[in-house]
Amino acid sequence: MPIIPVNPHAPEPATIARAAALLGQGRVVAFPTETVYGLGANALDPAAVNRIYEVKGRPAYNPLIVHVADAAAARRLVTAWPDAAERLAARWWPGPLTLVLPKSRDVPPEVTAGLSTVALRVPAHPVALALLKAAGIPVAAPSANRSGEVSPTTAEHVQRSLGDRVPMILDGGPTTVGIESTILDLSDRTPTLLRPGMVTREEIEAVIGPVGVTPPVAAVDAPRPAPGMLERHYAPRARVLLFGAPSDVHAQASQTRADGGRVAALVRTAAFGGADLQERLPDNPAGYARELYGALHRLDGQSPALIVIERPPAAPEWAGIRDRLARAARE
Repeated sequence: MPIIPVNPHAPEPATIARAAALLGQGRVVAFPTETVYGLGANALDPAAVNRIYEVKGRPAYNPLIVHVADAAAARRLVTAWPDAAERLAARWWPGPLTLVLPKSRDVPPEVTAGLSTVALRVPAHPVALALLKAAGIPVAAPSANRSGEVSPTTAEHVQRSLGDRVPMILDGGPTTVGIESTILDLSDRTPTLLRPGMVTREEIEAVIGPVGVTPPVAAVDAPRPAPGMLERHYAPRARVLLFGAPSDVHAQASQTRADGGRVAALVRTAAFGGADLQERLPDNPAGYARELYGALHRLDGQSPALIVIERPPAAPEWAGIRDRLARAARE
């Protein structure tokens, strides 16, 4: 699949037009957002949406986020637009916040896993916005990687994961947020946080008042109320263990090396003594999130048997990162 460079600040119109034409033909295109790279298709075309599931190997019970150019385009896809949606969109769109609302009949069930709600957001990336405006359609776009794997934050990550399954990858450089959007359900009386991200629950509550948190989905193959809620997700091939102190995982690391496997470590504050491979991430949530998936791709690419990761702090601004790591480790 060809990687097509595009200026991340001023996308070339001819390149964007080529990608928009592919979307109009019912094909898929990979493109950068501020969070991760997305695998996009016409959200109003069931066959095109099904192509996303086929390319990713994504389970049909896992719904998709629909990306739109602005709040007006979002309102055309829903049957209700509460005051909370208006206030949150004014505050964070374009940006890494997804709102779940009652869907209109225009949104096919393939997008929503048969649910009566649709997840919507306006991405804060010039390439994504240019593509949405040029295509003139809502674009369903999960992360551009095989289902369950570490999400891509560069075009090269997309290419390694999906091979020749996508006709075009728009390369706008590394993403700037680095983990997926916060997802908030506004379809019921009480707003509910479905997936934490870099827009925190506390920040949302400062705008609209109290926000609940969804309980876990018990059934393995039950439809999820939003994307990114699988028990194992965002995961490298290697086994992942989280630790508060190196001694927490010393025995597992020692046994892995005794069995002939290599141990990789992802740390924030101190080196891990028993690691064959090691990366250190910034000790601040924005920097950590931006670099997390890239570090996991690099470590996993060297085929360790085990990756041990230092737990982030139990503070609100780290909640999205803690969620991704917990799912990678299946905690």
